Amino acid sequence: MPNRDTAEVRAVTLVDIPLVRRLSETGIVLDSELIYTQNGSHNSRLFTLFLPSRGIHTMVARAEKRQIVGQFRMRPDVTFANIAYVAPALEEGENDTLWLYILDAMAAEAGKKGAHMLTAEVEESAALFKTLRVASYAIYARQEIWRMLPEEQTFDASGAEIEVTETTEADLQGIHLLYGNIVPRLVQQITHLPGEGEGYVYRKDERVEGYVGVAVGKIGVYLTPHLHPDVFSEAPDIIRAVMRRVAPSHKLPVYVRVRRYQDWLDDVLVDLGFELCARQAVMVKHIAAGVRSAAYTPLSQVLESVPSPAQPPPSGIDRSIQDFTEGFRQKDSGEAVPCPTIRQPE
Repeated sequence: MPNRDTAEVRAVTLVDIPLVRRLSETGIVLDSELIYTQNGSHNSRLFTLFLPSRGIHTMVARAEKRQIVGQFRMRPDVTFANIAYVAPALEEGENDTLWLYILDAMAAEAGKKGAHMLTAEVEESAALFKTLRVASYAIYARQEIWRMLPEEQTFDASGAEIEVTETTEADLQGIHLLYGNIVPRLVQQITHLPGEGEGYVYRKDERVEGYVGVAVGKIGVYLTPHLHPDVFSEAPDIIRAVMRRVAPSHKLPVYVRVRRYQDWLDDVLVDLGFELCARQAVMVKHIAAGVRSAAYTPLSQVLESVPSPAQPPPSGIDRSIQDFTEGFRQKDSGEAVPCPTIRQPE
């Protein structure tokens, strides 16, 4: 068993190109958007190598004459990173120490880049699923991937004509409100909020009731619908309308990602002719802990809240106490003790 203390882990360099090309033939993709738009299968080449300026980072680990490569992506406007690729793929029953190396290395590097969490989308039947659990990844959501091949993309005219519009800046606030209503808070932490032109919006009564994210690649179209339950009856027509608007959809397979909190869309997709092609777990590792900022009160306010120092009693009361004291002295000496007179304070 490799000793984890002796592993060499570093960022990929030009010298590693032959190694990366060789290992990538047996790698596993952990980002479903990449699988179905860029790579096509788990056993394909790395998405890219040397694009750190675009938020893509590749790491190499070596131990006992074995090597492994891992890559993660991080958008500049979010606080989480996504594992894109690990090569080679872990086989069932294989020692996973080297994979733990690369997972640790990517978590450390992502933390340096400002990420608070690192995510991976993996099928629960994959051997790497257990390794991710050992590496302190937790399941935040489960999702299904549905597919429709180009030759199956024939829709009858029975559906209603639904208008969907490309996302503009004016739609973003409504989309964020929609996310807040339908996406669980736990999942919101790892949900990318869309920008202008990244999908299509469905409005009802001047409110955003549906948003479908669109990613188009060389081997497929990837849709991520977020539809309010109130538009359940319009859901088939919304998806049809988006597919008609996406130009390459009739030439490429169309994939739809449905997370468990919107599983009511399963029946909609079956009726449209989609078939289930993958079940995945969305796994998350926390690599940074939130720290509450200490609240400091201005010194002037603190001093104002301090009680004023005690003041001496009025002079009249002081003389009355002196009379009592003098009377006790006379009593002890046997002299006549006059009755003291209490003077009012001046």
